[in-house]
Amino acid sequence: MNYQFKPKWWVILLTIALALVFVRLGLWQLSRANEKELRQERIEQYAREPVIKLPTTLIKLEDYQYRQVEVRGSFIEDHAIYLDNKTYQGVAGYEILVPVKIANSSLHVLVNRGWIAAGTDRLQLPAVYFPRGEVTVTGMVASPMIKAMQLSEEITADKLWINLDFELYQKVTGLALQPILLLQQDNHIDDGLIRQWVRPDSGASKNIGYAIQWFLLAATICIIFLILNVKRNSSKK
Repeated sequence: MNYQFKPKWWVILLTIALALVFVRLGLWQLSRANEKELRQERIEQYAREPVIKLPTTLIKLEDYQYRQVEVRGSFIEDHAIYLDNKTYQGVAGYEILVPVKIANSSLHVLVNRGWIAAGTDRLQLPAVYFPRGEVTVTGMVASPMIKAMQLSEEITADKLWINLDFELYQKVTGLALQPILLLQQDNHIDDGLIRQWVRPDSGASKNIGYAIQWFLLAATICIIFLILNVKRNSSKK
């Protein structure tokens, strides 16, 4: 039984173009997975390293992100804010963010002190204890630019904030801030705040899954091309 393979030129070009695009997208997803795995390795490495002191001069986020640092200074209670819509074990509440005036410096660092449950009256914010005087705060450096899903245009209502807009916070408070957010660790202050920070998963497995899907699409379009263009030769000798 004879078969013929005579696809049109434009079909060949289209198939090659689509296959190359799908392969390229698959390779891009693999590179993203590799970046996330390297980031996760860096987080785990920093977690094993000794705590370092946060400088009193302006730093770069990329030089300190994910590192364990300590800062000595005093809480500025007047500029504390409550981040809304934060849950812990299914309970609604707030994360308390407050700046620390760094000792012997004109700079401040914004600290996420932890989570507190919301009361029965949403119009009444729960009271939070702020230590007086100079304290030493330790924690992991995170980016202050990460925003959660926002359902409305409104960002802030006095001390209650729906989202952290770092630039807006600096304008509202007039404070000179280090470009970081410090996730405070338990420093034996009995304040009722919960600081069980979830270490982020690398997320590399998701990108690998996407890469496999793109490679399968490339293979599928090649198979379809062959099926549609390999035809039985019906001519008789």
